[in-house]
Amino acid sequence: SYCFRSGQNWVFPTVFLCVYGFFSMMRPSEPFLTDFLTGPYKNLTTQQVIPTWAYSNLFLLIPVFLVTDVLRYKPLIVLQALTFILAFILLLFSSGVVLTQCALFAYSMGTAADTAYYSYIYSVVHPQYYQRVTSYARGAVLLGYACGSLLGQLLVSLGGISLYWLNVITLNSVCLALLAALLLPMPEKSLFLRESEMDYNPSENVTSSSRGSWVWVVRCLRRGRRVVATALRRLALDCKECYSSVTVLFFCVWSAMGKCGYYQITLYVQLLWESKQPPYNFTAYNGGVEAMATLSGSVASIAVGHLALEWTLWGELVLGVFTALSAGVLYLMSMTSNIWVCYICYALFKTIYMELITICTFQIARGISRERYALVFGVNSFVGIVLQSLLTAIVVNTKTLELTICSQFFIYASYFSALAVLFLSRGVYTVFHNQLVEHVTPEGLPDRRTDLPQVSPLT
Repeated sequence: SYCFRSGQNWVFPTVFLCVYGFFSMMRPSEPFLTDFLTGPYKNLTTQQVIPTWAYSNLFLLIPVFLVTDVLRYKPLIVLQALTFILAFILLLFSSGVVLTQCALFAYSMGTAADTAYYSYIYSVVHPQYYQRVTSYARGAVLLGYACGSLLGQLLVSLGGISLYWLNVITLNSVCLALLAALLLPMPEKSLFLRESEMDYNPSENVTSSSRGSWVWVVRCLRRGRRVVATALRRLALDCKECYSSVTVLFFCVWSAMGKCGYYQITLYVQLLWESKQPPYNFTAYNGGVEAMATLSGSVASIAVGHLALEWTLWGELVLGVFTALSAGVLYLMSMTSNIWVCYICYALFKTIYMELITICTFQIARGISRERYALVFGVNSFVGIVLQSLLTAIVVNTKTLELTICSQFFIYASYFSALAVLFLSRGVYTVFHNQLVEHVTPEGLPDRRTDLPQVSPLT
């Protein structure tokens, strides 16, 4: 048994979680996945394969979210690794539309389990280490993705490696991730459900921690109906409490809508690059662009975390200004015919997004208790996936429109423009409302504002 509640032994689970995060995201084939599916290897159309990811995520996210907390995170991390392995095995050794769609469905199940990765560490370390382990877990994922993208680019550009072998390397990487996931200790508590609700006795005599973990999983499954009913009741009550704050609500709105747009851009950007590439003698630099965009986004995320600003007052206005900049970058991507301008614009867009989602994350975390982190971020992700599915159905799958990929990106730019108008309006209102209240509040009396709680700047 591990003494995580006393704040000790936090290094062991953090190291193995970071190892898992690195190898699960070290996927050299990902920047070239669309080329692999639509090129001579699979010879499929984008309409046959790409929307499968968005729709599968929509239907998998809520049940995976509920089961994640019931099973206490580790089983879902292991399942995530297994589904990634299954997905790349199918991509490598199967043929035809149906099996490829099954591979993407398995891949969607893996991405839907991301909540387990980010929630696991909070259940096994003392709260005093939360900020540190969060940065480690996030950094491991970003570093893994950047290294995978850069490796893929170097192998394609300099080594002449085929896309098939990039998928083989990716398969080996996620297999290593599975080994790290199996070594993770099983959490002794859930962040969302109380132990009494789970009918679990941590002092029960078991011969080993591993055997006890899986015996407990079986017991949870047998009591699934009562546990899920309890979870749903608490889910409704906690959602009502978390989203009652107007300030938190607006940051959650940007988090959900921003994720919707970001997922859509990253899902279809390879098609846009393909349409901008010169017809002859051009080497695609998708992997290099992804690596540089991820690294620059990581630097921006770290920098904004150390920026001293009264985010409760200025945060919404900052979101509005930089969202407008993102919209301008996307408009330029849709209208330019130069692939290099398109590459640079994508790197700027991803950097801005990672900066803004970091602002939303720590502002939401300030307004809620630690036990509700997984709940709020899970709900925000679900809303983002719902919006993305609607956007895909309207823009991509509507046969009457038959929009080109450039026209689709013009619509995505307009989507971010509307989001920018909303937050610019809200940001201006917040600033002026704050100044007005300061002027009318008599000196010496407490400020009774509820929508703008006074918090210390982030340092």
